Amino acid sequence: MPVDLKITTELLYKGALVFALMDAICIPLLIWRVSEETFRRLKWPLVIAAALVWYGIWAWAIGKFWETVYSYVFPAWAQTWVPWIAFVVAGSVALGLWMLAIRIKWNFILTFCLMGGVIGSLTHIWAVHRGIVTKPPMLQGASPLAAVVIAFFEYIFYWCTILALAKIMSWLQMKLKII
Repeated sequence: MPVDLKITTELLYKGALVFALMDAICIPLLIWRVSEETFRRLKWPLVIAAALVWYGIWAWAIGKFWETVYSYVFPAWAQTWVPWIAFVVAGSVALGLWMLAIRIKWNFILTFCLMGGVIGSLTHIWAVHRGIVTKPPMLQGASPLAAVVIAFFEYIFYWCTILALAKIMSWLQMKLKII
């Protein structure tokens, strides 16, 4: 990665647009392919998929961007522990999102994915508070609002991916008669 790479407000908004377009494809596909009955059965596959996906995202992000981004906003111990914390927290969040989607009398897929986006924005508000757009040279000058907006659409995409992975896991479990 170039040392002088600069994440700008414009780049964050363009990224938000790309994620929003991917969300606009993924959500209708999931609504079409995941029935309410299937979604209700995905409780534990969602927990497992979320834990694995978020562990992977954070292991990659910390490994790739520790020096250029995360060392500015996290204590040193986080380099080792953030992926593991994400593993546990993401599983719990998935369970909470699943329960919320089941209880709200609205489209369960949309609820699950949109609430995942809200969580993304909340985590990025916290990151902005910690200095994510002021401390790392790579992000200095980027708009805090743009960092929060991209997170909404980015996290919707992640939770769509997790839902699709959970459905595949459930399908494989049924086909292979595993547990």
